[in-house]
Amino acid sequence: MPNPSQADLHVNAPLTNVSVAYMQSADTYIATKVFPRVPVQKQSDLYWKYSKSDWRRTDVNKRAPSTESPGVGWNMLTDSYFAHVYAVHKDIDDQVRANADSNFSLDRDATQFITNQMLLKRDIDWTAKYFTTGVWTDKTGVSGTPGANQFKQWDAAGSDPLNDISGYIVDYVQLTGFRPNFMVIGANVMKSLKNHALILDRIKYTQRGVVTEDLLSSLFDIPKVYVPYATQTTTPQLDDAKAQDAAATYSFITGGKAVLIGYAPPSPSLMTPSCGYTFTWNGYMGGNSQGLRIKSFRMEHIASDRIEAEMTYDMKMVASDMGIFLASAVS
Repeated sequence: MPNPSQADLHVNAPLTNVSVAYMQSADTYIATKVFPRVPVQKQSDLYWKYSKSDWRRTDVNKRAPSTESPGVGWNMLTDSYFAHVYAVHKDIDDQVRANADSNFSLDRDATQFITNQMLLKRDIDWTAKYFTTGVWTDKTGVSGTPGANQFKQWDAAGSDPLNDISGYIVDYVQLTGFRPNFMVIGANVMKSLKNHALILDRIKYTQRGVVTEDLLSSLFDIPKVYVPYATQTTTPQLDDAKAQDAAATYSFITGGKAVLIGYAPPSPSLMTPSCGYTFTWNGYMGGNSQGLRIKSFRMEHIASDRIEAEMTYDMKMVASDMGIFLASAVS
């Protein structure tokens, strides 16, 4: 065999400028986009809720000479929050650090990994709290003739999502006195809307003729449209990475077949209703209103450096009548 061989000239080693990591972009997550964050000093406390009907009724009347004007007021009640603390860490062993090749940025990778863990957890909790039935005014998509509180699924022939949403907005304004200002559209619903004949007909003379979130915002007359694309797997971790990935299945965290419509102010307000708030305990976080911090410290007894993430929040449904949830919007 002639010398030198190919193996003598080159020994395979991991590249220093490329790797394969399936880290989702922070922009794919929905939990911080819809409802305002409320930084609080204490882990638990009370907040006020005003009676809606008192603000939608008038007792103004004619005033006769030498008589008092009508006296008015409003009813109030309280609700509470409790900002739980969530945490996760990744240890970097001294032996691993000493043996790592130069292409591994262990501290950076650990920070990104545990941050992604936190973002996944927060979106999972957001979905369980808000993006489900039994929380808001529920409407259900059906393939056949719709009945009470039902509509024809938007991937079915004869469906009309524009008319459906228009009617829901009218009912919403009558009930709440506000217009909905956000719409969260599941990824599978977005796929159907992009190919819906009535929507394509409306935009055929637009510049690009492509259905985007901004274009749907204009068509539905709802200022903010979000499509959460973050995915998750519940497959347990195995020792064999290849076998683990082969066994894994994935799904959208925020259900791909549903829609949430509602109102949330741009910032917390004492006198403005909101579907929900996220209370973050910045009294514990040292003033960090985002409710997330990363710490790095020495674990000498196990000869490792620890990268740890902590997050605090309590997601509260504040006004159930301020939201409309469309379940099974597509089949």
